Amino acid sequence: MKHSIGYATRCMRGARLVALSALAASISVTSMASAQTGQPGSDAVVNPVAARQQAQEIAKGDPPRWYRNDSEQQTGRKEMGAALQEAQNACRQQPSAERKACMQQARANWQRDTAQLRSSQ
Repeated sequence: MKHSIGYATRCMRGARLVALSALAASISVTSMASAQTGQPGSDAVVNPVAARQQAQEIAKGDPPRWYRNDSEQQTGRKEMGAALQEAQNACRQQPSAERKACMQQARANWQRDTAQLRSSQ
């Protein structure tokens, strides 16, 4: 049982890292969207369908998959891949002068997160 508690803790830490990476990317995009639209906190770059889906997921709370025993840590890898994809999509919305640096930062965040996942095994 001790192993499963440690595993759950590692999963939550991984999920928090993914959430923080996504939050950082979101803050960057939101601040740029605010500058472009003149509206603070604007979700101008978020697809309305995706925004509704995200709101529904947030309302449901943590997904059960975060608490399942996942010896290969596939869930964490999928979550990190999804966070990378979201960050890259946000980068594609930026002006071309800023896009390369944004993509490099997104990739660096993903590499750091996956390295932490590997070291926690």
